[in-house]
Amino acid sequence: MKLTTITQISVDGVMQGPGVNPAEGERGGFERRGWAHFDNEAGMVMDEIFQRADAFLFGRITYEHFTDTWGTWDDPGNSPIWTALNTKPKYVASTTLTAPRWTKTTILASEVATAIRDLKAKPGRELQLHGSGDLLRWLLVNDLIDEMTLFTFPVVVGQGIRLFPDTGREWALELIESRATSSGVTIQVYRPSAV
Repeated sequence: MKLTTITQISVDGVMQGPGVNPAEGERGGFERRGWAHFDNEAGMVMDEIFQRADAFLFGRITYEHFTDTWGTWDDPGNSPIWTALNTKPKYVASTTLTAPRWTKTTILASEVATAIRDLKAKPGRELQLHGSGDLLRWLLVNDLIDEMTLFTFPVVVGQGIRLFPDTGREWALELIESRATSSGVTIQVYRPSAV
């Protein structure tokens, strides 16, 4: 399986709080959550992405948010996102989560890089990481990401955790695919490589 990351960011690079996750308000005094507004085209692309998943990888905060939302909602009967999240295996990189509440969840508490390499070696299409900023940055530094999909929303948030830190390693990104929706959401798929 290839490891793909899917991230919602603002034009100024903020990835914190694109939805209405109340936990995001607790991190750094962030007050501007809920800035990502999907139009039908972007929603259809996201549905297609979830249909390609054979497994999911999460950091603890994103996992708990998804557990409290997608993991508690009744099956709407027509949601590729709900179906994928509730039927596919989920892996959580965490040293603090001890009792996952969502079925088909495995905690990766130690030897995380080895565990992820082992997952990538399994047959299948995609091991997907949605959100999970700290884990995404760690995966990038450890050369574990095969593709990055960025949904860039036409908004400047002005505060919050950004996808990439102010300082760090230099990366080259090979553009694999790019498109824009009628409301201005751009969707780019990149293949990262260290410079």
